[in-house]
Amino acid sequence: MGVHIMIKPFHKIFYFQNKIKWTSAIGLIFYHVFGAYWCWLYAFPFKLLTPIFAFLMLIVNGLGITCGVHRLFTHKSYKVNTPLKILLILFFTSAGQNSIYQWVRDHRLHHKFSDTDADPHNSRRGLFFSHIGWLMMHKNEEVRTQGKKIDMSDIENDAILMFQDRNFTLMKLIFCYVIPTTFGIYFWGEEWKCAVAWQCFIRYLSALHCEMTVNSLAHAYGYQPYNKHIAPKENGFVATITIGEGFHNYHHVFPFDYKAAEYFDTFNWSAAFIRWWEKMGWAYDLKEAKPEMIDAVIGRTGDVTLRAKQNKTSLPEICSRCG
Repeated sequence: MGVHIMIKPFHKIFYFQNKIKWTSAIGLIFYHVFGAYWCWLYAFPFKLLTPIFAFLMLIVNGLGITCGVHRLFTHKSYKVNTPLKILLILFFTSAGQNSIYQWVRDHRLHHKFSDTDADPHNSRRGLFFSHIGWLMMHKNEEVRTQGKKIDMSDIENDAILMFQDRNFTLMKLIFCYVIPTTFGIYFWGEEWKCAVAWQCFIRYLSALHCEMTVNSLAHAYGYQPYNKHIAPKENGFVATITIGEGFHNYHHVFPFDYKAAEYFDTFNWSAAFIRWWEKMGWAYDLKEAKPEMIDAVIGRTGDVTLRAKQNKTSLPEICSRCG
């Protein structure tokens, strides 16, 4: 019996739907390689407060992404007063990602056309592309076309958010690099090369890659109790390293829920902070999916058996609630 091996043509193996954006690709690769070399030389020894402060900055970056640009500015799952709004803007800026306008547009596009050619980080093109490869390539025509149709009027009509967009490069330089790096140098006398290693490379790249796992790992590994027909999944590892963003199957079904999850998991720090801000009077109008709504959706598109196991409830009882 003969063995038939299917080999793709050589030109198909290296076919890219998107053209490589060489400045971004080379810049990202260089930043990672140079950062690893710099940290090898200068990250050790360090003063005790240096990694502690880097971890605190990592949490600040996470809150700026999860509570700020994601749940507040993109999905409007709750409202805040002006001082907290400005604080979340600065928290997000310190993460050193795109401007709020760009981030919101891309994420709204991702939700509207999830895992299709119009999704900026379409997970069906593989883990590398959905994780970081999409940042190394030009947007394809479908992404550009559909992106122009996304309603951004709420962001465009917000003077504070547009100020951040206009001055993003300078603000990123100051809040992501200069202030965090000089903080340790000034307050506890850390050597400047070591401070650069921990803030500009270890902390910054950790924040970047933790957030990117939502686009990659949470679309590839996990379970789908709310909708079995979409790629996003519940992923405990992602939820842990992103302080609450890994309950992705739920989030794509109920994007308006401020928790981005059905339950208050131990590591959903983002939801806990939003609740605390509500108690302090800084946040209000928290939106949340009702249990009967969740059960109804599970009955139509989800995994009723898994739901019964999670709640330790009999299958007939779950089915009756799901309708």
